[in-house]
Amino acid sequence: MTPAHHRPSHQQPQAGTRFGTPFDAHARELRAAARHLNRRRFMTVTGAAAALAFSVGLPAAGAASAAELDAAQLTDDPFTHGVASGDPHPDSVLLWTRLAPTPYQADSGLPAQRVTVGWELALDERFRNVVRRGTATAHPEFHHTVHVEAGHLAPGHVYYYRFRAGRFVSPVGRTRTAPAERARSSALTFALASCQRYDQGYYTAYRHLAEDDVDVVIHLGDYLYEYAVNSSAGARAYPAGTLPDLFDHETVTLEDYRLRYALYKSDPDLRAAHAAHPFVVTWDDHETENNYAGDTPENSVPPEEFLLRRAAAYRAYWENMPLRRPQLPDGPDLPLYRRLHWGRLAQFDVLDTRQYRSNQAYGDGWQYPGPESEDPSRTLTGDAQERWLIDGWHRSDAVWNVVPQQVTFSRRHNSTTLPSKVSMDSWDGYPASRERVLAGAQAAGVRNLMVLTGDVHVHYGFDIKRDFDDPDSATLGTEIVTTSVTSGGNGSEKPANWDTYMAANPHMRFYNGRRGYATVSLGRELARVDYKTVPHVTTQGAPLTTAASFVTEVGDQGLKPA
Repeated sequence: MTPAHHRPSHQQPQAGTRFGTPFDAHARELRAAARHLNRRRFMTVTGAAAALAFSVGLPAAGAASAAELDAAQLTDDPFTHGVASGDPHPDSVLLWTRLAPTPYQADSGLPAQRVTVGWELALDERFRNVVRRGTATAHPEFHHTVHVEAGHLAPGHVYYYRFRAGRFVSPVGRTRTAPAERARSSALTFALASCQRYDQGYYTAYRHLAEDDVDVVIHLGDYLYEYAVNSSAGARAYPAGTLPDLFDHETVTLEDYRLRYALYKSDPDLRAAHAAHPFVVTWDDHETENNYAGDTPENSVPPEEFLLRRAAAYRAYWENMPLRRPQLPDGPDLPLYRRLHWGRLAQFDVLDTRQYRSNQAYGDGWQYPGPESEDPSRTLTGDAQERWLIDGWHRSDAVWNVVPQQVTFSRRHNSTTLPSKVSMDSWDGYPASRERVLAGAQAAGVRNLMVLTGDVHVHYGFDIKRDFDDPDSATLGTEIVTTSVTSGGNGSEKPANWDTYMAANPHMRFYNGRRGYATVSLGRELARVDYKTVPHVTTQGAPLTTAASFVTEVGDQGLKPA
């Protein structure tokens, strides 16, 4: 945990539970040790001056960090980025907003002063029955973002929330709490989204998702992309000069990342999805830099330069996501992996496969496996996170054990001729790491394993085999891979490699290259997966289609057509 005097004074931290489950003291110690080593490295390679930019000088709990701006002085609507909520517990939920009257400016049109923001939580969207209200501080040190941990709520309830600053009131958001810790919940429906490159299309999928009947949205990474966005927003083809030139370079500094979030959150369809549903988020690579691995950048830059960039990216990520206080970054480290529960129906182990991984073997890309990639010491999760995951499975009594993470878990051959190349950036590039996880799941007696994946801009459905070399080996679970929201452009129903992939990978049950999202409905007897697609994203208004539906049964894993 970050020391209290380094935390923003939005609210005092809540103690005791995450999603109604006691904190794992052993896991906390492991993560604290890892963060200590990373902080020490950060100080060594960047020097005190660079580290100070991300580690100190922040508002102390209960203390004023800057002069206060009277919210009555606001002349323009500050709620240009809407509202969001996330990580629901049985008795609390995280509420988020940001004050940005002029979002495309580095200072967002606000002075470097703190602003008091009011918030309300009600049982109805007209706020006739308000159950909680309070105030929070939008600190300039955190780009005037607000993170409210609204507690003392009833489990399994829908709530509506809003913020107020001066005479301005935010849009209304809808959220919910998780069921009670030991509740025998009978159903949960969640959506999967990932990969939303702004300049490669419109967020039509989010407009449909905002209207979909889901309990939670799980975002699996690539919320933004670090690449330059020109003044016409690429495929969106805005009138020339619509966007300022400040977006037309790759993100490197804290200001760069903050402004890129401002651009992405300007999209009304993304804001609508956030307002409609609570999100559970994890990152992939592009929130920082393409295909980085731990402290190793994609390109050959000095380590101190990349760690400073990583610190900037992680800081901006926490500021702009509906994340709780335990995820507050410290320099180039952010403890993102965490465990959530939906009663006794589902345990969610949210992974981070970027921050702790070994560098990609053989220079990355698609390569033939060999001694370098198969080295048993290589890891995708890091040792502490791997032990935390497997230990959590041993203690789980959930019907479904669900693992939201980033890159393709199941094996993918790209040729019917063996040996075949595999992706060094996915779990195929870390087969020993995957084997340890599968052995851990089997040893823990996990019956209904479901891995959730983004990254690859296509829909996949896999049966997770105990031995991918043997199609007849036990099926331990299923992997649901969601396509991108926009990344890759319009896509196609059957990409050029469709026939090859389906033939080369007998455990692959579905493959579709359109854009969209997926929904999963968990029950006590089976789960249903619906792969949803839109025909185009380079123009607006595309309809939504369910491309395919599958079920997997409790105690009899494997995807079957619904």
